[in-house]
Amino acid sequence: MKVKTTRIFVFAVIGIFTFACKNTQTTTTQTGSSQSSDERTSSASTEELEELYWARIDSSRMNFTQADVDFMTNMIGHHAQALIMSDLAPKNNASPEIQILAARIINAQKDEIATMQTWLRDRDQPVPEVHINGLMLMIHGVGDHHDHMNMQGMLTQGQLVELSEAKGEEFDRLFLTYMIEHHQGAVSMVKTLIATDGAVQDEGAFRLATDINVDQITEIERMKLMLRNMSLNEF
Repeated sequence: MKVKTTRIFVFAVIGIFTFACKNTQTTTTQTGSSQSSDERTSSASTEELEELYWARIDSSRMNFTQADVDFMTNMIGHHAQALIMSDLAPKNNASPEIQILAARIINAQKDEIATMQTWLRDRDQPVPEVHINGLMLMIHGVGDHHDHMNMQGMLTQGQLVELSEAKGEEFDRLFLTYMIEHHQGAVSMVKTLIATDGAVQDEGAFRLATDINVDQITEIERMKLMLRNMSLNEF
């Protein structure tokens, strides 16, 4: 369906361009131009325009590196663990503020996971499929060379169990502490990518990496403030 829709768009663009060319031909003829109609038509043939369009599309998809691919692949797993952590908030009697934060994290990171999967798919790269079962995170479709649990900021299984057993205010404090560390890991991953020679030349990779960086840093500061306020309220 995606390919069919894209081709319809291509032909629509070509049709508009061809119509404009025909109007130009009529105007030029009326003003006494000596250029032949055949020459003008051949310069804007449908086949040439379509070939040019697809060449540009292919070119735009060749500006990525293995570092970009690894970043997308790993960040999908990284985001998926944040979903596991955030999903515990309503179940563990988190405060309304923490539940709102957790819901925001779930919505944002689900959207970014889908965006990263699409980015990989559009470039004919292996696409990680996320499977969550309780506290267990399973990533399929990318082989064994991507160890998601060893990425920066990732919680160990023991820490996830600790978080899942905490309730109320204890959960709030532990959630903020662990999520700050988790977000800091994502920011470090972005910095590593940007520092890699040749990486983030792809427009989609650059936009996503910078969005993740800004969003995570903003949430880190918000969570630090929430954690400080919790400490002040104890006195």
